[in-house]
Amino acid sequence: MRTRHFWIAALEQAWRRRSVVWLSGVRRAGKTTLVRSLPGADYFDCELPRVRRELADPEAFLAGMRGRIIVLDEIHRLSDPAQLLKIAADHYPQTRVLATGSSTLGASSKFRDTLAGRKVEVWLTPMMTADLIDFDARDLKHRFLQGGLPPFFLATPFPEHDFQEWVDAYWAKDIQELFRLERRHSFQRFAELLFVQSGGMFEATRFARDCEVSRTTISNYLAVLEATFVMHVLKPFSSRKSTEIVAAPKVYAFDSGFVCHYRGWSTIRDDDLGVLWEHFVLNELHARLQTRDIRYWRDKRQHEIDFVIQKRGKPPIAIECKWSAEGLDARNLVAFRQIHAQGDNFVVCRDVQRAYRRSVAGVEVQFVNLDGLIARLQAAS
Repeated sequence: MRTRHFWIAALEQAWRRRSVVWLSGVRRAGKTTLVRSLPGADYFDCELPRVRRELADPEAFLAGMRGRIIVLDEIHRLSDPAQLLKIAADHYPQTRVLATGSSTLGASSKFRDTLAGRKVEVWLTPMMTADLIDFDARDLKHRFLQGGLPPFFLATPFPEHDFQEWVDAYWAKDIQELFRLERRHSFQRFAELLFVQSGGMFEATRFARDCEVSRTTISNYLAVLEATFVMHVLKPFSSRKSTEIVAAPKVYAFDSGFVCHYRGWSTIRDDDLGVLWEHFVLNELHARLQTRDIRYWRDKRQHEIDFVIQKRGKPPIAIECKWSAEGLDARNLVAFRQIHAQGDNFVVCRDVQRAYRRSVAGVEVQFVNLDGLIARLQAAS
């Protein structure tokens, strides 16, 4: 069993803030393996009927576990999971509780209380840079092609059939049990189309036609995919000027391995590296910053900034992703800063060892690697 040091530290930090921690993440991201590696924790698999019977009386259960570390894996299998967590937070603050699930807390009607103010959420993303170190693997092209779900990343030979099996299990165990959607074919067709066009602009009407459902149904499907971390919806950043895109979102798939699989890529060409690096950077931002409040910018002349982050009361930070530092087209940053004059400009590149600054077409740009980008974003928050 490999120790994922970054995530264990994240859980410890979360427990210093609240006694109840909710660990979310997609199927097979490694939640169960991670929680079972916690030293001294009592592990309960809520998929087992005998465990559900043991937890049927939350007060008696928590009284018997006072002061311990409790892991409740797949807690949404319980009839009223929020009740147990609420009692733990309010009456047993010395007991550390870690609950896991595939979706955000409250994404399903089964959670009648979202425990606002009572818990801290930790989002386990697909493998990021710290995980690659823990797995003794630094080949980014391998990570891009096989993806960041540990079983897929480690599989030999290439796990081609596992991708469809994952989608089938996702429908059966996550979608049906939490949301009870109908029309499996339409939902899976929609997900496959999003994997193929990951990182592109989203227009619901076109998907409605291809999937043979209404535009409203497509919007509902996208909300479910977002709530379960399978798709990430990036809204446009704008000041409502007529020259900017203000409504159409971009949608990114959660994992580059699925993007490669549904695009039919068995090997990665040099031309593919840019878009896959962009997905990896987004995954790193999600993992390290633990936020989905990331936007993109585009104007009606097709100038585009990959990611924009803005903290309240501070100017927007522009982030461009380039596999190589030589690949920067400064026209996008220039166009962005003509409208949004203040703020840092970062170009995050795989081949930058030490950060440096350069004036490009009158705009000051900081060239950084991923660690450098995260350090600067955390310092600015």
